[in-house]
Amino acid sequence: MLIYNVTMNVDHEIVADWLQWMREVHIPDVMATGKFTEYRILRMTGQNDTGLTYAIQYTCTSQAILNDYMVNHAPLLQKDHNDRYGNRAVGFRTVLEIID
Repeated sequence: MLIYNVTMNVDHEIVADWLQWMREVHIPDVMATGKFTEYRILRMTGQNDTGLTYAIQYTCTSQAILNDYMVNHAPLLQKDHNDRYGNRAVGFRTVLEIID
């Protein structure tokens, strides 16, 4: 099992809109690809001057399925996010293997 982790720093001024859009549009679109079995939204504790930091974690059963998502779905979904928020919500992605 793998976790596809998307860590985002979100500008304070757009946090409410970003969270609503993530919950109502983006995450449902990601889950509709059928590549992930579950997700969770986490917020890093503490604040900084540049915004709040969130992690969206999607669970996937294999590297092959994740690779398919990355090639066939991620580019358009990431473009939609970037078109909407630009540099007001920026992040990076990591893949974690669940050991236990």
